[in-house]
Amino acid sequence: MSEVQEKDNFWLYIGGIILAAIALVVTIKSNEHDKYETTAKAIAEDPSYKEHKSENK
Repeated sequence: MSEVQEKDNFWLYIGGIILAAIALVVTIKSNEHDKYETTAKAIAEDPSYKEHKSENK
């Protein structure tokens, strides 16, 4: 009898899961950065923010 040994793909699956997790984190961070950048721009354009900032010096 000869048994055909199936190739072990354990590390391939682990590598794929790690790459997917990294891609997910990068995507989420990118989206969060854009959201905060838009908010910072809106705050910087607000005239009352400039007045408040100059009072705290």
